[in-house]
Amino acid sequence: MGTPLGAIYTTNITPDRETGIGNYTLADFDNAVRRGVRADGTRLYPAMPHPSYAKMSDDDIRALYDYFMNHVQPVSQSNRPADIAWPLNMRWPLAFWNAAFTRPGAYQAKTTGDDLWNRGAYLVQGPGHCGSCHTPRGVAIQEVALDEGDPRYLSGALLDGWYAPSLRNDHNTGLGRWTEEDIVSYLKDGRNQHGVVFGSMLEAFNNSTQYMSDTDLKGIARYLKSLPGDRMRDGEPWQYQPVAAATPRSAGQAIYAAQCATCHGADGRGRAEWIAPLAGASSLLAPDPASAINITLNGAGRVVADGVTDAYRMPSLRSKLSDQQIAEVLTYVRATWGNRAAPVTEQAVKALRAHTDPASPDPIILQMR
Repeated sequence: MGTPLGAIYTTNITPDRETGIGNYTLADFDNAVRRGVRADGTRLYPAMPHPSYAKMSDDDIRALYDYFMNHVQPVSQSNRPADIAWPLNMRWPLAFWNAAFTRPGAYQAKTTGDDLWNRGAYLVQGPGHCGSCHTPRGVAIQEVALDEGDPRYLSGALLDGWYAPSLRNDHNTGLGRWTEEDIVSYLKDGRNQHGVVFGSMLEAFNNSTQYMSDTDLKGIARYLKSLPGDRMRDGEPWQYQPVAAATPRSAGQAIYAAQCATCHGADGRGRAEWIAPLAGASSLLAPDPASAINITLNGAGRVVADGVTDAYRMPSLRSKLSDQQIAEVLTYVRATWGNRAAPVTEQAVKALRAHTDPASPDPIILQMR
């Protein structure tokens, strides 16, 4: 897991007694998941989203403990230390971090929403830990908000080479144009009329959200659609604008015609639910172009819905296009069909090229059965 301080390697949480968590009691497990403290008293880096897991119910913690201890095969594999240099790798200051930035106590239902809304709020804030990616972080790398009481909650954030968009009702950069049914389809099928899962969300879909019950998905959709957008932050609402024939073409438009239009269309509208539209896409209207650069450079992984691998995927263009060409084509699509976003620089593309790799063309499913 890439962090501003260095790479953190996830640990063995199989019930192996020597290298995993096989010796953990239920109390030990609860302390690690909801409070970020290992059985030996060592603090966990908050890359482990215990500020969100703190809201999980006692029943869900017990169910997880039973699953890990009785339904996961133990594997003997030693853990790898994090690549965080001293003194930032010291863990005792995390006690003060936890005191300042976490809120103990399980989620309490609110009278402002019905049962479905509260179920969605619990899943988004707690076990789903959606804010870990979609909420901005402060100077101490903490999430600046943990629930809907703060308008910055789920308002979009940059993380590990991807820009996680707003999950609020922002018309341009969030879910303002999505219905509750659109959200359910995206989480259940990996695609809808607005886009197809990619980047970190691809992993979340392939391994998690598609297996959720319809009721839970509807609860998430109900909750997210209740979060107001911010017109001041989001700008004037996007409206589609057709492209007039341009003679001569700009460099970016020529590259788009040669490399992109076959799939995404000269009109930028994509191909129904199978190939994402670029016109009005939140990843292109976002203030930070990281996601657009990353997927253009590296392509997309394989969406695997209900055991079936998708037939289409965004290919990597890093070997076909230079940094300058990628900057030109992305500048074009971020300023066309009604899109209004800042140009992309060659330097921004170069920086991500150096720190990323092409997406795997092979299906990658991590879910344990």
